[in-house]
Amino acid sequence: MTLAEYDLVIKGGRVASTDGVAAMDVAIQDGVIAALGRELRARSTIDAAGRLVLPGGVDAHCHIEQLSGGGLMNADTFESATRSAAFGGTTTVISFAAQHRGDNLGAVVDNYARLAAAGAVTDYAFHLWISDPSAETLEQDLPRLIEAGHRSIKIFMTYDRVRLLDEQILDVMMVARRHGAMVCAHAENHGMIKWMADRLVARGYGAPKYHGVSHPRVGEIEAFERLIRFSQLLDQPIMLFHVSTAEGAAIVRRARGEGVKVFAETCPQYLFLTAHDLDRPGLEGAKWMCSPPPRTPSDQEALWRGLDLGDLQVVSSDHAPYRFDGSGKLAAGSNPDFKQIANGLPGLETRLPLLFDAMVSRGRSSLEKFVELTATAPARIYGLHPRKGAIAVGADADVAIWDPDREVVLTDDGLHDNVGYNPFAGRRLKGWPETVLRRGETLVADGTLKAAPGSGRLQRRGCSPAMRPTGRLSPEFDPGRNFGAQLL
Repeated sequence: MTLAEYDLVIKGGRVASTDGVAAMDVAIQDGVIAALGRELRARSTIDAAGRLVLPGGVDAHCHIEQLSGGGLMNADTFESATRSAAFGGTTTVISFAAQHRGDNLGAVVDNYARLAAAGAVTDYAFHLWISDPSAETLEQDLPRLIEAGHRSIKIFMTYDRVRLLDEQILDVMMVARRHGAMVCAHAENHGMIKWMADRLVARGYGAPKYHGVSHPRVGEIEAFERLIRFSQLLDQPIMLFHVSTAEGAAIVRRARGEGVKVFAETCPQYLFLTAHDLDRPGLEGAKWMCSPPPRTPSDQEALWRGLDLGDLQVVSSDHAPYRFDGSGKLAAGSNPDFKQIANGLPGLETRLPLLFDAMVSRGRSSLEKFVELTATAPARIYGLHPRKGAIAVGADADVAIWDPDREVVLTDDGLHDNVGYNPFAGRRLKGWPETVLRRGETLVADGTLKAAPGSGRLQRRGCSPAMRPTGRLSPEFDPGRNFGAQLL
């Protein structure tokens, strides 16, 4: 290839990876990064002088155009959610194909894929949300879908309509082990939450601020310990979603030290909000209700430390959008108690700017660590690497060009989703993505969306190293120690 053959070169920027930051040009051909170097030439150029050239973000935990366990459709379609993601510098999302009880999992995925194909402007993949682990699901649909490239499974350990019992969790984990998939979990103790919530409401404590009280921190601790021991028993890798407590991070650290293959994420709401954000007049605190709830400043510091140490590997948004009106948070009427209010916050667009401001602009960490947590690590863990999550030859040209000096004050009406409020409104952030490319095509430039709905692509994933068992069998599954029983 001669230098003149490149479709596009991003010139003069500083390119960041997990290994370092260097001034270089990025050449793109046929939607793929074709070369990195100096003085590269092409038919078209983007001047990135004074800018940072980063991989497009990978947000591995998003609820998009999805019916909740309580039967409420969230506020964002694939078009509005991925538009918001693109403006925030994210070019790939993983959302949930949500099976509810009685649903055929294959039909769920087919229907969900049609919605995504019609609306998404970023690329996307699906977690398989299992609420009905019937024989058909476990023996037919789940193995087939995993082999077709849907390599992650979501389970709930709480909520009446979607939670799985311990034996059902083990069944799902065994299928994942046999076929090569990651099991991801919302891990809280169901009994503790239900008992606490019922007790609070019965005594008149129904305001949104009591939502946090109803999710005791020991409920996270107990469920983490239980699921980790399931993982240890079956030698099946797991991902613990939205770690919110210092104790939760410590449990993950200890388990990884013991050799259990456990991964963990946290989210901006646990790094930047606390329980006191729910303590507002009337129902206003409902805007900050999510599960698990934000905790304390000391938990925030423990989570930051866990990210620094590598105990927590990913920061995802857990984008769960509900409007503050009768279609969302107030669907149960004008005076609901916290049990009747939809849980979830919008976060697709603000995830990267919040983290960039804290980690890079304010010096809490490094640009390399920012890239790792928000793009490279989720791509690697979830089987999107090497196509996604890095500025590297052969990778998809998913690129976010950041102005590190641009200051933005977040407002309720400044996002591009369909939620209508911003839980981080009022914060002044330094650093913002101004031009975003997806597979070499411009997604966002000059404050305008350039891509058409439906131009995003489904990403089918292989079995990543993170998804593979360690090979260290527990005694009960080792024929050499269980009297010859073949249980795997």
